[in-house]
Amino acid sequence: MVRSSQRLTSWLESWIGNMTERSPMTVRCETRIHPTAIVHADTKVGEGVQIDPWVVIGPQVTIGAGTRIGPRVLIERDTSVGEDCTIGNGAALGTDAQDMKYRGEPATLEIGDRTVIREFATLNRGTAASGKTVVGSDCLIMAYVHVAHDCELGNHVILSNAVNMGGHVLIEDWAIVGGLTPIHQFVRIGAHAFVGGGSRISQDVPPYCRAAGNPPRLFGLNSVGLERRGLSDEVRKALKKAYRILFKSDASLSKALLRADEEIQGIPEVRHLIEFIRASERGITT
Repeated sequence: MVRSSQRLTSWLESWIGNMTERSPMTVRCETRIHPTAIVHADTKVGEGVQIDPWVVIGPQVTIGAGTRIGPRVLIERDTSVGEDCTIGNGAALGTDAQDMKYRGEPATLEIGDRTVIREFATLNRGTAASGKTVVGSDCLIMAYVHVAHDCELGNHVILSNAVNMGGHVLIEDWAIVGGLTPIHQFVRIGAHAFVGGGSRISQDVPPYCRAAGNPPRLFGLNSVGLERRGLSDEVRKALKKAYRILFKSDASLSKALLRADEEIQGIPEVRHLIEFIRASERGITT
């Protein structure tokens, strides 16, 4: 009994000593599964995976190389986690959809590479509507975030603490959502958009824009974010012109879309902004 306790203490000391963030150049160590973890027999575990104490992993789960699963994490079933991810203490992944229409149909949760999911976040599987919930690569999902059934997050998305999403939400690449923000089901948040904390998002937020408030409204382009991500002066000037036409002119939105389409050509980002607005079903935050 004493020897067993000493072995457990030694393992815990080693585990605590390795609780540092990996850099892309870190050489992966051997796969380690703590003896208190419960891992289903059909789980596929990649090279260098670390599974910490009291983790529970159910059937049909794949964990990519170099990923660390923190203590007390639940991965219920039908979930794939990419390479070099970090899953924080107490997170619950791949749980049943919280949807009254859900009847236990097969559905999955898919998480890309190098994504960080912090403490007590909850990510549900999809439903028959789409079959899956998707989180892209290089995302940061902070503590207490809820990603509901059939949501789709692009790459480099940041969700701050306690963002709560309804089902079928789409968040495009590089979008940032501030903490304590509820997002209505079927809402879309465009690429490079920035949503201020504590906002109540019930309509689509256009790409490249800043939105905040209750009810939310637009506060111009996400200029700092666009510059940081290397969009050229030409593109940023074109987006600024498009923003003025779409949201600052006296014309109706439908007429403003036509005008922006005619006056600004050859800029893919402006084209994406226009098409995003035209495709809206819930209406646009303005």
